[in-house]
Amino acid sequence: MTGPGRQAQLIGTGLIGASIGLGLRHVGWTVTGRDLDEATGEAALAVGAIDRIGRNPDADLVIVSVPSGSAVQAVEEALREHPRAAVTDVASVKASITEAVEAPRFVGGHPMAGSEQDGVAGADPSMFLGAVWVLTPSDRTDPDAFALVHGMVTSLGADVVSLPAPEHDLMVAMVSHVPHLTAATLMSLASRRSEDHAALLRLAAGGFRDMTRIAAGSSAIWPDICADNSAAICDVLDDLIAELQGVRTVVETADREGLVARLEQARAARTNLPLRAVGAADLVEMRVSVRDEPGQLSLVTTTATGVGANILDIEIAHSAEGDRGVLVLVVERPAAERLAAALLVHGLVVSIGQLP
Repeated sequence: MTGPGRQAQLIGTGLIGASIGLGLRHVGWTVTGRDLDEATGEAALAVGAIDRIGRNPDADLVIVSVPSGSAVQAVEEALREHPRAAVTDVASVKASITEAVEAPRFVGGHPMAGSEQDGVAGADPSMFLGAVWVLTPSDRTDPDAFALVHGMVTSLGADVVSLPAPEHDLMVAMVSHVPHLTAATLMSLASRRSEDHAALLRLAAGGFRDMTRIAAGSSAIWPDICADNSAAICDVLDDLIAELQGVRTVVETADREGLVARLEQARAARTNLPLRAVGAADLVEMRVSVRDEPGQLSLVTTTATGVGANILDIEIAHSAEGDRGVLVLVVERPAAERLAAALLVHGLVVSIGQLP
């Protein structure tokens, strides 16, 4: 499904685009790229992120790697210029894009990875190894387009999580957007206080540096993110402010028991964060019989996410006759029974077997 012989078109060859290009070329894709900034395109060519600069009308897949505020226009242009290709994007806000773009060939995406370095200089083909890459299929998503994008993502070593776009935006406000704003705010506060205490920043040890590391990232993308996901971000900020006020109260009142309870609850939650998936040797093949109607693919993939089943590969087996088809999934054995049971609730017939 992916690899030698496949052709990709990059729209935007900065940090994420160039990292994708490096990774795809490593696994055998031919990659063409273009960027509004000529120097960025030339830099991507120089580091080997693309085979050539320009447009490839025969591309199988177009990857739009531009800021979220420009994504809708860029995706729509890509769909017009590449009428047979699947198109995906990498913007960290999804609902506004998926609502505006109705083409079945478009599969919204968001790699949860990055670097504190800016531009092509920070590009790294291993950036996505073990990272989560969210895909946001909808009822109108073409299954073959989804399978191609899914295969591209897993070929880069990422774990696919399928979510409805609005749910994605609510979740990333909590785990990505507000943490970045919090880190930046804490770093700014420390910087201001260092004006009165010259030694302050010299005392910044591991904990402070770990908490504020993401504040070193590029600021260019954040105005668009905050504009496009304002409601979700403000909701989380309100909760954070209320929690901090609660912490202030237990500190001010010397409530030792209350403080320990808060810290222990946080410690337990942090300890139980899910580990990044490792390459699983114990895999099975699941065959899911689905009706030939909109929404079946989205139902299966989002159900898998809901029960913690990581789909490592997906293939569409079309039926020449009738109104049914088969989704062929590769999943880790421990999750297979959970996923099968969840799909059965939706009336889907599932069989589990060994990989051929």
